[in-house]
Amino acid sequence: MNKKKSFVLRLNSDMYEALDKWAADEFRSTNGQLEYIISDALKKAGRLPKTHASGEEKPTAYFSVNT
Repeated sequence: MNKKKSFVLRLNSDMYEALDKWAADEFRSTNGQLEYIISDALKKAGRLPKTHASGEEKPTAYFSVNT
């Protein structure tokens, strides 16, 4: 299991307010929103390793349940 790393991030107040509102709009914490944004950018850039940060394999197939 990967440990989370802590670091300081300095944002100007306008940027922080916009980020905080975006997070609230998507029912996430500000920290969770930052993780989501960074994760999405890493995926789009093809820079993520084969496993998630949780250490679990990425799903290789999706399925739906017929009703």
